[in-house]
Amino acid sequence: MNRNALCIAVLTVSDTRGLEEDRSGGLLTERLVEAGHHLHDRRICRDDLYRIRAEVAAWIAEPEVDAVLVTGGTGVTGRDVTPEAITPILDREIPGFGELFRQLSFEEIGASTIQSRAIGGLANATLVFALPGSTGACRTAWDRILGEQLDAGTRPCNFATLIPRMQER
Repeated sequence: MNRNALCIAVLTVSDTRGLEEDRSGGLLTERLVEAGHHLHDRRICRDDLYRIRAEVAAWIAEPEVDAVLVTGGTGVTGRDVTPEAITPILDREIPGFGELFRQLSFEEIGASTIQSRAIGGLANATLVFALPGSTGACRTAWDRILGEQLDAGTRPCNFATLIPRMQER
């Protein structure tokens, strides 16, 4: 493993998919491994606010986990509760992540991007990003934002090199 590699967990929020059918979580896993990062764990979780929160909370409690990527449940339907599950456990939000994601997504899907409630933040010095469940959205998020920001070589700055300082109080 490369010395700048991060330890990343992937959670797919879905009532209908298993790991075999999970193309979005599969894409994120493939991309992070190709980038030289370590996959800590990959799971599927039902669209349930407390189950989502419990899964993410368990990972942010593990000191070796640097980032958690959640895909699914960020829309506007009654079952889409990922932002509500994650926001209360964040110590600090990263509003620019959702803003940039929607800007980039607008180039691809137009005004439909307004239905995305993608969010990012820090919880217990762990980066947490919640993405829409579509493979296209995960591709956009990784290829145009996260891949660079989780790479210690990205200049002028990146999240990867800030991780040790995120633990400072």
